[in-house]
Amino acid sequence: MQKHLSQAATRLAEAWQHDRHLSQLEPDLQPKNRREAYAVQALIVDQINEPTIGWKIAATSEGGQRHINVSAPLAGRLFASRVLPDGASLNISGNRMLVAEAEFGFRFGKSIPALANHGHDDSMSMETMLDAVTDMVLAIELPDSRFENFVAAGEAQLIADFACARHFILGPTVSADWRSRDLSKHPVRFRVNEHIVAEGSGAFVLGDPRAALHWLVRELGEHRINIEAGDVMFTGTCVIPVPIKPGD
Repeated sequence: MQKHLSQAATRLAEAWQHDRHLSQLEPDLQPKNRREAYAVQALIVDQINEPTIGWKIAATSEGGQRHINVSAPLAGRLFASRVLPDGASLNISGNRMLVAEAEFGFRFGKSIPALANHGHDDSMSMETMLDAVTDMVLAIELPDSRFENFVAAGEAQLIADFACARHFILGPTVSADWRSRDLSKHPVRFRVNEHIVAEGSGAFVLGDPRAALHWLVRELGEHRINIEAGDVMFTGTCVIPVPIKPGD
């Protein structure tokens, strides 16, 4: 592993552990592409030595991509300690983004090995992927970045920083037959203090949450990253991110 990637991971791991923000990584430490950025993620996990529970996607809409100046979605690992149960209270004093997002998530009951061609052909079909999924869950994400000026950090640095991951509130498992429903048309309403403040639909995330999940599986396969049984994958916000404040 190249030395600059290990050093980049150390800088970001320290920011994660001590709730600090960086202006950016030093130019000679910055990952040059997606492959290097995902390698930095893995090194951060090794350095922090904390279990992960799955993945998230950032920038699954054109508006989201414009906001952080990237040209495609980004995938980020999730630390288990950052995924909290439904009803949990959360201290957001260190969060600079201060927004909340409503998301669909999918739990895998089977592992998917990292075959490098998943990103290039139809070897991982939608049907094959969904056969490995056991549950759909609902969640609220409170994203953040370790970079002070995250809109100027660039794609590779943002991926290295877990694609703006911070906290998720894991809601209930969906009991309805979600497999037969058109999730692209499923309405999503976001309430703050009992008031509806944002509305959207499953179409916000690459046209359909299942399409976003398919993108994530193929993205990880292309970069030789395994999906483990039990992993939960969150597919991006279905509403325009909602500003929040302490006490909400």
